[in-house]
Amino acid sequence: MNGGAYLSSYVPPTPFHTFDPTRGDPLDLIPAIKSSMNGNHGDLIGIVGGNLGLPSLSEGVETPLDPATMLMLSLMDWQEGGRAPMPLDSGHSRERLGRFPSEDGNAIEYLLTYTKEGDGSLCLHRLLEKLGRGLHEESLGEPEFSTGAGGIELLGWIDEGEVPELRKEIERGAWSVASDEPNDGGVQDAFRHLLVILRSARRRGCGLLMRRHS
Repeated sequence: MNGGAYLSSYVPPTPFHTFDPTRGDPLDLIPAIKSSMNGNHGDLIGIVGGNLGLPSLSEGVETPLDPATMLMLSLMDWQEGGRAPMPLDSGHSRERLGRFPSEDGNAIEYLLTYTKEGDGSLCLHRLLEKLGRGLHEESLGEPEFSTGAGGIELLGWIDEGEVPELRKEIERGAWSVASDEPNDGGVQDAFRHLLVILRSARRRGCGLLMRRHS
């Protein structure tokens, strides 16, 4: 095979997506993080307490981190000693949702595109949109909390109370699959693996933060 032809046929892998366990709500944290960026850390410390993922904050000294990184560190459900959060799934569901077999590898966008809400559906698309797009500037109204240093990309979240809501909406089945779905069984597959993550989050009593890793 011609080397040039081989190189031109290379298709880079799609980004990997993760669903991280969280404590708290970005809407509560963002005003406090804005103050912290200017060296006023009292409100943030009052919300997160002894969050082990945050750097040491000295009153009057601006934080060296960007807003998106501060939000991620403030939200994550860190383990004792500041160790990385324990994954909600370490098996097939994490891998399947991480790089879904669609054009952009994003299972949540796939579900939003190829499902239709039925008459009995209460909040399926609203919660999926919040999970997959809630931290975009268009949704949040803030430009600084979705991308950060080192390639950090925060997509969206649902809180602890919305985890069981989304699970129930999926399990109720008041939705249908669009006739133009390109991957036969793709919607069912995405929902099945998302339910694994949601049930794990429910047992742990935490919310979810969706991130993209390019």
